Amino acid sequence: MHLETGVAVRIKICGITRPEDAEKALALGADTIGCVFHATSARHVTEAIAQDIQLAVGESGTLVGLFVDPTVDYVQAVLDRVELDVLQFHGEESPAFCEQFGRPYLKAVAMSAHVDLSAMSERYCSARGLLLDSAHGGQFGGTGHRFDWGWVDAGLGNTVMLAGGLNADNVGDAIRQVRPAAVDVSSGVEKDKGIKDSDRMRAFIEAALPEISEGGL
Repeated sequence: MHLETGVAVRIKICGITRPEDAEKALALGADTIGCVFHATSARHVTEAIAQDIQLAVGESGTLVGLFVDPTVDYVQAVLDRVELDVLQFHGEESPAFCEQFGRPYLKAVAMSAHVDLSAMSERYCSARGLLLDSAHGGQFGGTGHRFDWGWVDAGLGNTVMLAGGLNADNVGDAIRQVRPAAVDVSSGVEKDKGIKDSDRMRAFIEAALPEISEGGL
């Protein structure tokens, strides 16, 4: 695992569909912007829209592209048009599949009480980290539901990005309990699917800041 860790937990705002939302998120203190390249998602973006978001991100943050069991050709087609810094895979992709694009990658894990995170960490040892998300109704992220944080193995927190039902009311507790390297929010900062709310983004980031200032990670 290669997630960067330090005194500050990193903040990712995912499901961005508008350049202005990316700009606002970064201005408020987020580190990372996520775009969804999965056609059935309400937050799906085309390569053209992603190019505009990429321009908005510029050198101010990291741009992540989310895929679910894509073809090699589709990932490459996106990469040919959009300069993604990191790839994020939410399906059944093998380590070999994830590694072939020459980009750092995150492997999402649909959490349950039966998931062996140590085994997943070993299998995807080439990943930048594991993104732990809720498994709800067959959806791939953005469900608004959290999982039991007690399922995260002690000692693995600083190699994971925590997602799933996070919002301004619970992100502080999440950071204190799990001690993740990063937190990832989508629906928890929206006024509509794919449309981010500036006040909710501000509240989420400010709720995480006390944990950062206390020495956090």
